[in-house]
Amino acid sequence: MSKQEKQTKFITSDILKDALIGSVKKLNPAYMIKNPVMFVVEIGFFISLILTIFPTLFGDIGDISHLRLYNGIVAVILLITVLFANFAESVAEGRGRAQAESLKKTKKDTQARVIKSDGSEETLSSNELKKGDIVLVKAGEMIPNDGEVIEGIASVDESAITGESAPVVREAGGDFASVTGGTTVVSDWLKIRITADPGESFLDKMIKLVEGASRQKTPNEIALTTLLVGLTIIFLLVIVTLYPLAGYSGVQIPISTMIALAVCLIPTTIGALLSAIGIAGMDRVTRFNVIAMSGKAVEACGDVNTMILDKTGTITYGNRLAADFIPVGVESKSDLTDYAVMCSLNDETPEGKSTVELGKELNTKGITEEAKNATFIEFSAQTRMSGIDLPDGTTIRKGASDAIIERVKKLGGVIPRDLEETVNKVAALGGTPLVVCVDERIYGVIYLKDTVKPGLVERFARLRQMGIKTIMCTGDNPLTAATIAKEAGVDSFIAECKPEDKIEAIKKEQAEGKLVAMTGDGTNDAPALAQADVGLAMNSGTTAAKEAANMVDLDSNPTKILEVVEIGKQLLITRGALTTFSIANDIAKYFAIIPAMFTLAIPQMQILNIMHLSTPYSAILAALIFNAVIIPLLIPLAMRGVKYKPMKSESMLLRNILIYGLGGVVVPFIGIKLIDLIIAPLVMAIGLGM
Repeated sequence: MSKQEKQTKFITSDILKDALIGSVKKLNPAYMIKNPVMFVVEIGFFISLILTIFPTLFGDIGDISHLRLYNGIVAVILLITVLFANFAESVAEGRGRAQAESLKKTKKDTQARVIKSDGSEETLSSNELKKGDIVLVKAGEMIPNDGEVIEGIASVDESAITGESAPVVREAGGDFASVTGGTTVVSDWLKIRITADPGESFLDKMIKLVEGASRQKTPNEIALTTLLVGLTIIFLLVIVTLYPLAGYSGVQIPISTMIALAVCLIPTTIGALLSAIGIAGMDRVTRFNVIAMSGKAVEACGDVNTMILDKTGTITYGNRLAADFIPVGVESKSDLTDYAVMCSLNDETPEGKSTVELGKELNTKGITEEAKNATFIEFSAQTRMSGIDLPDGTTIRKGASDAIIERVKKLGGVIPRDLEETVNKVAALGGTPLVVCVDERIYGVIYLKDTVKPGLVERFARLRQMGIKTIMCTGDNPLTAATIAKEAGVDSFIAECKPEDKIEAIKKEQAEGKLVAMTGDGTNDAPALAQADVGLAMNSGTTAAKEAANMVDLDSNPTKILEVVEIGKQLLITRGALTTFSIANDIAKYFAIIPAMFTLAIPQMQILNIMHLSTPYSAILAALIFNAVIIPLLIPLAMRGVKYKPMKSESMLLRNILIYGLGGVVVPFIGIKLIDLIIAPLVMAIGLGM
């Protein structure tokens, strides 16, 4: 089971308890009016409740006790219907609140070491920090609020935010200077400039989002609500017209039956679940550790046509891995391989590990006990090389070509004539050349290649099935870019790409009426992230990138936009599928209630009684009960979403119509018939048989 699946346990006892309380609290008409469809049902409940007390208030004729009993049963079922709708929304909100409580435990009021302009220190509460304050955080201390590293380098434990146990390196300058409040410095120290005021950190924003406090209806949600209101008004007008026509035909219809007909024909199923679907969509994104600044951003993901991705760190690992050993001068490849492996045995960097792995594949003899126990010289920015010192005094180094050349010259060595050509050849391919030397003798070059992440070909193929075009942006030369693009399986690429080129590419796609998604982490990505319809910034990136985007990935996984797009599509499909199901339901309920209302007075309408329900009252009550019961049965589907499979839109539409359209017709027929068989004896027993 995946991490996400483990996190998405449908309902807990606490969520259930809160949802039950919330479903009652939401009965307030001032709240219910925000959902017009269910507000109509609540009004129907109040009218039926009044008719239970005063059965003849609107002129209904018949046995008073039977009318009162029938009206009471209708009122109870309508109340349950509204409670079920409120329960669905409360469950969705409860799942968010549960996650928010977990995040609130992470957010603690800590003491911050503030550095004043004169260099002195002052201890303040993290809640007192303001944007622009400079704080010093040492090993073992919690970072008080979001900020950017302006001095120092340290490992930071972000597990409280991301759930990942491995610490990450944060340092001043570049794209890894951003830090998140609530994380802990594991080693060394950091001097941080605070970039958020109290209550405005990413953790605060995330808490608000998962609680639903800042959620607003999306354009699609508003449009669908308008449609549902329109359908409700049409059905109400039809029913209002039906009542005098029935009277003219000599058919006496109780007001409660008219209310039951109205409730069953208006789109109550989707009306009850609409809000829950939207909240659940936001919840699913959040559970992937992505902060969506709005529901609109999530929905936009579902309509994305074009995806623009950086190469380094997104399509490729970013950490360049050893791909080949190229000897120079008179040296052999086997000797170069052995020495390259020897000086990499204690190198824990991706480059070092990959060098050893490649050497093993080439049957290296460099994995010796002498090399393992040698003195390891770590890489430093000053020397730009690393290596080992053997006990016998032999020194082996690997590093940047100019650094190694300078070292060899100082030691009195000779530079091979083909070294420069080899180094330039590797660089021209978009690789990184590491030169290996033993004392004053150069043996050759390690070719470090930025390797394409495994599985991306399949993922891009999946996007292609969705109808999404992928464009790779890279600063590499066209030859290298074309090679990487072919290997990754993207549709096209932009080589030697500058920030303005990304913006132009986005604008070009948007001019054709397409929605564009993009990922980025650097300040240079900020303009493009702001221009894109969906901008996903890495939490490890700069503040400028995060502020420009409408989504932030707390895990800093650049390929996660693929999952986010699928969630967006799933949200739209779920809403469409349940709308189809809800409207299709009306057909079965029509054939259940209409014959029951008119058959006694108009025997010719018996032909419409294709369900052969027991009695008029049992038929009406069965349809009403099914209308209520179907809501909680669909809550898991609304929460988890309709299963999404990449396919053409025409195929998807046909599939959903077949499953949820046809299913929406068949299921009520079966359900209402079964309920009728169960309740018919009870209806007869209490005297409502006719």
